[in-house]
Amino acid sequence: MATASASIAGRSLEQKNLRIGLMALVMAAVMVGMGFAAVPLYRMFCQVTGFGGTTQVASESDAAMAERLAASAGAPPISIRFDASTARGMPWTFAPEHTTDTVQIGTRDLAFYTARNNADVPITGAATFNVEPEQAAPYFNKIQCFCFTEQTLQPGEEMRMPVLFYVDPAALDDPNMEGVEQITLSYTFHRARDEDKPEGGG
Repeated sequence: MATASASIAGRSLEQKNLRIGLMALVMAAVMVGMGFAAVPLYRMFCQVTGFGGTTQVASESDAAMAERLAASAGAPPISIRFDASTARGMPWTFAPEHTTDTVQIGTRDLAFYTARNNADVPITGAATFNVEPEQAAPYFNKIQCFCFTEQTLQPGEEMRMPVLFYVDPAALDDPNMEGVEQITLSYTFHRARDEDKPEGGG
């Protein structure tokens, strides 16, 4: 009798351990899946909300509507500051053509950055960007930008890179934007691919 009870208890314990093991395995799979999904979901969240200084992407029709709204509201001008940098190991010279510009809120404006590949091999770069102050990000809309695609420069090649943008007149109704006189648009170029790094290229 004691042997039968012990056998039943042993099987019960094995089944309990099996259930716990399966539950742990399922939880681990869920966590791995969430880890892979976290980056694109975070990117989507930032693009929708402007969180973390992420700018918005707009169409020409969005820009035309913003321009009409700004004209009817008598929107004031605002200063835009352009900033540029390169990540460590990126052998490019990268800078805005003009450091600042004054634009009418709601009106499209075109700015240019220049990039030069100082290496002796082709280099592909990708730009990350943000806007400061952070509360201005949801209102900074880009219609055309070099940051949307990777850029490949041949050795010694220099390229002008345009950014077509506008500041949404909805910013005028946001109390958090009160007192903001300048918006800074910053770009950083990184190596996008693992090309052979040139000697002395970092």
